[in-house]
Amino acid sequence: MKSQIPSGLTDFFFEYETPRQVLVRNGRVGVVCRLIQLGVLAYIIGWVLIYEKGYQSTETAVSSVFTKMKGVGYTNVDGNERAWDVADYVFPPQGVSSFVVMTNYILTEGQKMGKCPELPGKHNCSSDTDCGGGGYKRAGHGRMTGVCVNDTHTCEVLTWCPIEDDRNVPDPPLLMSAENYTLFIKNSITFPLFGVTRSNMVKSVDISKCLHDPKNAPLCPIFRLGDIVQLSGLNFNTIAKVGGAIGVMVDWTCNLDLDITNCKPKYTFHGLYGNPGEKDNAKASVGFNYRYAKHYMEDKQQKRTLIKVFGIRIVIIVQSLARKFDIIPTLTTIGSGVGIFGVATVVCDLVLLNLLPKKEFYKKKKFKYTDRQGQDPDSEACSTE
Repeated sequence: MKSQIPSGLTDFFFEYETPRQVLVRNGRVGVVCRLIQLGVLAYIIGWVLIYEKGYQSTETAVSSVFTKMKGVGYTNVDGNERAWDVADYVFPPQGVSSFVVMTNYILTEGQKMGKCPELPGKHNCSSDTDCGGGGYKRAGHGRMTGVCVNDTHTCEVLTWCPIEDDRNVPDPPLLMSAENYTLFIKNSITFPLFGVTRSNMVKSVDISKCLHDPKNAPLCPIFRLGDIVQLSGLNFNTIAKVGGAIGVMVDWTCNLDLDITNCKPKYTFHGLYGNPGEKDNAKASVGFNYRYAKHYMEDKQQKRTLIKVFGIRIVIIVQSLARKFDIIPTLTTIGSGVGIFGVATVVCDLVLLNLLPKKEFYKKKKFKYTDRQGQDPDSEACSTE
């Protein structure tokens, strides 16, 4: 028994085992095997290596975005002329990647805290019992006082008076001049793994003169607001009236195996919401609007000007993916492809040993059976004792 242990160790280190192969001369099985191998080879080369770039490592970028709007608007409401600059129609003004450009508004001036009736058609009442004192309505403007105003047949509320009347949205939009505003986007990205930094400020583009055009000036980072709306598939007159949102996609898909100057941005535009042409239930929530107030003191009484803003919400979205040759994913891809070649052997064995008429003949050629010739020496020694 002891002599068998060193012998087993010697056999383990100094002997090599290889499986026996059987050459089968069968045309159908041979064709099936080669077709499967050809399909695997096409998958590895065509899909994994060429299309999916399996020989490259990938990384997404760290990005920063700076924006700036330019343009002057003009309105003439009831003979009151006014010019609007960037500080008046862009919210917030810090140049962030998401902001709103005002295109329409409803102005309610001289509001002060007091008691006044709700708008006609809202929260109608026939008696004071319909206006529970101290209560609130879901779409109301203030705290109900418990009084039903006979003139309007609506509940009286404690709120900022006069109450804003937003039932009629100005049409055409008051700031149609916003169509000619321009948006400047400055974007910088860094791929830390590859040590590459890029900017959308391309040397070959003169930003003092250019205006973005998908065909003639695709790298210009200055965009006309009307063009952005049109390229997103929306109608400017409609979106300017009720508001909406547009996503500006800056796509950095770079192959760093090529010259670094080929790593350039591509701009696309997408209407995110606010399309009144929608036919489903989403149509009930089209548009984009919000309110803000400017407070001031007059005759020692606090007052405010309430502005309901309809605008275009611009969202700058940076999408990035860089690729570069790396030996590790290359070897991994090749190794996995070699392993997939085993599928051909498995399929052909199933056909050979289970489906062909001579399957029993092939089984005898493929498998070698041995019978147990004698008992184990140790068992024989035990039996003699």
